[in-house]
Amino acid sequence: MPRNPRQKQKLLYLKKILLEKTDEEHGLTVNELIAELESYGINAERKSVYDDLRSLELFGLDICVEKSKTTRYYIGSRDFQISELKLLIDAVQSSKFITEKKSMELIKKVESLASENEAKLFQSQVIISNRVKTPNETIYYNIDRLHDAINHNRAVTFYYNEWTLNLGSSEKIKLRRRRDGALYRVSPWALCWDDENYYLIAFDDKSESIRHYRVDKMEKITVTDDSRKGDELVKKINLADYAKSTFSMFAGESVELTLSVHNSLVGVIADRFGKNVFITRDDNKQDFFILKTNVNISGQFFGWIFALGDKVEIVSPEEVRALFKAHVGDVSKIYREEKP
Repeated sequence: MPRNPRQKQKLLYLKKILLEKTDEEHGLTVNELIAELESYGINAERKSVYDDLRSLELFGLDICVEKSKTTRYYIGSRDFQISELKLLIDAVQSSKFITEKKSMELIKKVESLASENEAKLFQSQVIISNRVKTPNETIYYNIDRLHDAINHNRAVTFYYNEWTLNLGSSEKIKLRRRRDGALYRVSPWALCWDDENYYLIAFDDKSESIRHYRVDKMEKITVTDDSRKGDELVKKINLADYAKSTFSMFAGESVELTLSVHNSLVGVIADRFGKNVFITRDDNKQDFFILKTNVNISGQFFGWIFALGDKVEIVSPEEVRALFKAHVGDVSKIYREEKP
């Protein structure tokens, strides 16, 4: 009788069955493993299955044995623990720069790293509908092209979009190209995930400064043959510090800021700036400390300061204090005016 050509694949299919069908709560007997192999058109004898299990174990697969009335085999440890896979799924769900379609595709791939029974636990916890997600289905290709440009030291061109209001249309809010559709040309240096969005940190050729761009709002990215610019400026700054100092990735003038902060907000400060910031005791206020750090001044930063109330004070520079006072005054003016 001619040998079944699929017999050569028996060891591979046995590994696949164990990874997909078994875990600590769900083992399979040898007879059940033989039945699973038969579903793939592979006949197997008990002795050959025992030999294959030993071979897979020697290869490094963590095959555990549970002996009771019957002997069952299952996969013990895997490349990822359940808690680690859940973290990855949560990150995908919360990422606004990944479309709903791509989110579901990614989650399916993450689930495949667990057994089928473990994956069912994830499926009951996946919530994608009605979350804020980008409509840009080219996000993956954008990231690939930007990584390619960074790795090969190349400049890129693209169109950049912004949300606009059009109350006279059925689509009230839609994207349109900035700068009247003019082409952007920058030198990409890093990609950064901030506030659930993905950003490109790049050297802008025209302004000769570091800027950042939402990757999901970039369109028709082209990797050019021209070398990147801005290496001297990038060497002078720490890109990680730049990302940390830029609130919600809105550009503004970077200044050295001194804040007086109530001791109860030390966790808020550590979450925003990290634990290695320069702080000292505030000798002028009880239960307050002084924080000195570089921050990009913007409306978003002022909003963060305002939300902390009387537990944070901008000490210096004086011009930033004045800007914040004016900002608060402009906002409060809206509510002081009586409605007609």
